[in-house]
Amino acid sequence: MGAMEGQAGSSDRPAARVVCLDRDGRVLLMHWYDSVSRTDVWEPPGGGIDPGETALEAARRELGEETGLPGSAVRERFVEVERDFSWLGVRYVKTEPFFLAIFEEARPEVDPGQLTEEEQAAYRGYAWAEELPADVEPPELAKVIERLTTRWVTGPA
Repeated sequence: MGAMEGQAGSSDRPAARVVCLDRDGRVLLMHWYDSVSRTDVWEPPGGGIDPGETALEAARRELGEETGLPGSAVRERFVEVERDFSWLGVRYVKTEPFFLAIFEEARPEVDPGQLTEEEQAAYRGYAWAEELPADVEPPELAKVIERLTTRWVTGPA
C-alpha cells in the first residue's frame, strides 16, 4: 500500500452482517461500487458495530438502515465468518458474525433510506438473488448460508 504508515491502510473495526432469505430461498444482496479498486461488490447487508452495541443490535440496526426491512426479523443465531477484503483502499481482516433473517413474503421491498454519505456514493442497488454472483463477498457466502440454515433447521447448536 505504498507510503502508508502503521495501520492507516487497514481496519479491524467490528462489524455484523445479515443473510436475508425470502420465502423462496432467494438471498438479499446489496450492490456496491468500490471507486478505489473500481470493482463491483455484492454482499449481505450489514456494517460496523457502534461502541456499546452488541453484534445482534448492530445487525438489526444496519438491516433497517440499509434496507428498510424490520430489524426484528434478525434472529439471534449467527455463524462466525473469517473476512479478508479491501474496501475504498482499506484492508479489513477480521471475524464477523453473520446473522439470519427469514421473510415470509417473496422479494420484500427494500428501501435503503438511511445510508451514510459514503454508502450513498457507492450504492448501486440490490437484488434478491436465486444464484450468487461471481463477485459476492464473502466468496464462501453459499457455505455461510448453508451453515446458518442447517443450524436453524436442526435446532440448537
